[in-house]
Amino acid sequence: MGKLYLVPTPIGNLKDITFRAIEVLKEVDLILAEDTRTSGKLLKYFDISTQMHSHHMHNEHKTVEGIVRRIKNGETIALISDAGTPAISDPGFLLTRSCVEAGIEVDCLPGATAFVPALVNSGLPNDKFVFEGFLPVKKGRQTRLLLLAEETRTVIFYESPHKLIKTLTQFVEYFGTDRPVSVSREITKLHEETIRGTASEVLAYYTNKPPKGEIVIVVGGKK
Repeated sequence: MGKLYLVPTPIGNLKDITFRAIEVLKEVDLILAEDTRTSGKLLKYFDISTQMHSHHMHNEHKTVEGIVRRIKNGETIALISDAGTPAISDPGFLLTRSCVEAGIEVDCLPGATAFVPALVNSGLPNDKFVFEGFLPVKKGRQTRLLLLAEETRTVIFYESPHKLIKTLTQFVEYFGTDRPVSVSREITKLHEETIRGTASEVLAYYTNKPPKGEIVIVVGGKK
């Protein structure tokens, strides 16, 4: 029987990949990539010639069974996402669960995950925290915000740049104008920045300076 590797990839700076990740990606029989075009650039940079197949949120329900069968037949397969650790707001959970249920060994390598540097860099309490990922787009969003308004632990969110203003506006509405907020953008990249302040201050900043790039929001818990 083969094995499934979950391999984190850099969230920006390509040098953040580990030696072990490169070794695994060179040695496995197949790499499952969220977007083969994006991952192709990474593999080319590190001279990795392993065959790739597409594995993303739109096809993972259909492909999991076949992948599990291939691993049970002896193939060793690595799963990567476009950036960061698979299954953290990216495809990976369904395949991992199916492999575990089938008695297949799963090995997740340590590596890049955007919310960890954003949390540590925020200056907010990080001994206890809640990772929320992306908020619901429509259905359930208000209910979730009402629940999180009472959360006493630090809360971490992922957000896209075109939805950041809406989300910060709702934080002001549901969490209060003075709730501490830290927004980290383009982590490890050339134009990386972290803006800290109250919810209203951070909202004002990005209202005047429309954001670009990948975003992590860290919100202080209710006191």
